Amino acid sequence: MVTIEVLGTGCAKCTRLFANVQEAVKDLKIPAEVVKVDSLDEIVNRGVMMTPALFIEGEVRAEGRVPSVNEIKNMLKE
Repeated sequence: MVTIEVLGTGCAKCTRLFANVQEAVKDLKIPAEVVKVDSLDEIVNRGVMMTPALFIEGEVRAEGRVPSVNEIKNMLKE
């Protein structure tokens, strides 16, 4: 199972990224745990300077922007 984390405080971009991740996982039909991390302390501890941020398997894959569904799919296929 793939662990995907969306880090953000609940802004519109964070919400959109979470929705894009869910759609990408659904389209690819892969087992994944999608987690929303909204704790400011946790976000800072991860070294994230701009939200939203996308972590896949503990590795930052995007920060300060909202990747498209297709871009997220490509990240998950790697």
